[in-house]
Amino acid sequence: MLTRLFIKNFAIIDELEVRFPQGLNVITGETGAGKSIVMGALQLILGQRVDSTALHPEKKCIVEGIFNTGLSEGIEEFIRNNDLDNSEEWVLRREITAAGKSRSFINDSPVTLSQLKAMATLLVDLHQQFDTHELAEEDFQKQVLDSLAGNTKFIRSLGEKFDKYSVCRKKLEAMRSEQDRAARELDYHRFLYEELFGLGLKENELEDLEAENKLLNSSESIKENLLAVNHQLSGKEEPVIQKIRLLQNKLGEVAALLPAADELLKRLQSCLLELMDIDDEVGRLEQSVGFDAQRIQFINDRLSEGYRLLKKHGLQQTNQLIKLRDELEAKINLVQEMGSEIDQLEKEVSVLKQDAMELATKISANRQKQIKPFISKVNELLHRVGMPHAGIQVDMKICEVNRSGIDAVEFLFQANLSKRGEAQAFQPLGKVASGGELSRLMLCIKSLVAEGLHMPTLIFDEIDSGISGEAAKQVAAIMKELSVSHQLIAITHQPQIAARADTHYFVYKEMKDEKIVSRLRQLDNEGRITAIARMLGGEKPTAAAMANAREMVEHP
Repeated sequence: MLTRLFIKNFAIIDELEVRFPQGLNVITGETGAGKSIVMGALQLILGQRVDSTALHPEKKCIVEGIFNTGLSEGIEEFIRNNDLDNSEEWVLRREITAAGKSRSFINDSPVTLSQLKAMATLLVDLHQQFDTHELAEEDFQKQVLDSLAGNTKFIRSLGEKFDKYSVCRKKLEAMRSEQDRAARELDYHRFLYEELFGLGLKENELEDLEAENKLLNSSESIKENLLAVNHQLSGKEEPVIQKIRLLQNKLGEVAALLPAADELLKRLQSCLLELMDIDDEVGRLEQSVGFDAQRIQFINDRLSEGYRLLKKHGLQQTNQLIKLRDELEAKINLVQEMGSEIDQLEKEVSVLKQDAMELATKISANRQKQIKPFISKVNELLHRVGMPHAGIQVDMKICEVNRSGIDAVEFLFQANLSKRGEAQAFQPLGKVASGGELSRLMLCIKSLVAEGLHMPTLIFDEIDSGISGEAAKQVAAIMKELSVSHQLIAITHQPQIAARADTHYFVYKEMKDEKIVSRLRQLDNEGRITAIARMLGGEKPTAAAMANAREMVEHP
């Protein structure tokens, strides 16, 4: 519940603090004293946009509300999703500069305005005169039936199942789309792949063939040079190797007489051995090189086909063609694999939808059971609040399964009898009900479902406008009944409602530093009687009005 409200520098409120207990809290006061301003300030911490005309031209506006509440499922989910610490007390604060720059806080942690609003909706239900659009919304109407039917846990479970179904279905749709696209390209990819596969290229093959082709086309020149080297080393009348041997003999004679020349002899021996080895290698190379016209033709044909494919695909190397071939093969295989994966996904989607349908059907049945009792109770309450000829109906039709079930729900309303005394046709709420009628209807509905919809604090801002007498008395009775299990804060002009208050606050104006400011005080018993008497008889109530007010307070 809302335990403390602090307002500073908002409209004609310079500073105001009020503490609200459990039960029915009523706010009354002079016309223009600031009742609506208090509500406007409260709306700021409920996430509403600020009206710049209500800001002080030089001072920062601060509105802070302290809420004491248990950890409902909604609050626990909000904590998880927004990385906040658990707490049994929540401080919601809004700070707005004179220039209109706004900052929001939850338990002193900076948050966005949307986060503040989301948290506030879990703590407070604010209902204002003519602010009844929620009542005409299908989601709210479903929540009403679900609250009465005890469907909350089933709805949560259905939401989880439907989300899984939706994710799987979207994946299936994406795969089908991809399969269609891939199938359209399959024949072309298969043609390209078979062309590359048929060539059977090996790694770096074209580059290697090009090098071999150059070698074969230069074979005669190569052989001539190798033979010349071989001839110089060992084939002439005085070959190099033979000359080295003669030098070896000469140096051997010297080494026999001059020991220091022995090292030179060894080095010459090494040179001789190296030249003999080179001579052998050159001979083998010469034998290996030869002109092969058939091989040259084979290489030219293969290079021609390879170069054609390189040009066709805008590539430069053999390995790029091999990579392309592998990629095409993967695409072809993917189309074939998609078929089996799609079959599996279709089975999963079918099972998930069936699970969701079974739960949605149960939810629908539970809703259906509540329609007649709901209509009966609401119509009874409508009669109590001064609408004896009004009535509500619930139209529920089967629709495609979604997160909230398989039902399309619409509340229908008729307010009056026709001239013949017959009930008018039921029509959608927004088309036939006036603001006052909708306000009383909303009160009747909320009194039935407030517990199930987890509304710890309910705030009613002048929803009693346009009623009086017995109707106002019955509205007060309903609000009093509702306040037994909920905290209610009501701004009202009706003495019947003020008389039922557990706590009564009075808003008034006074002069401060030559300025009019708004003040609020809690009334004692005599103060309540005087305030209610003024509501009954004007600014200067008569003795009869005072007596009537005392009777209303002491015997509501």
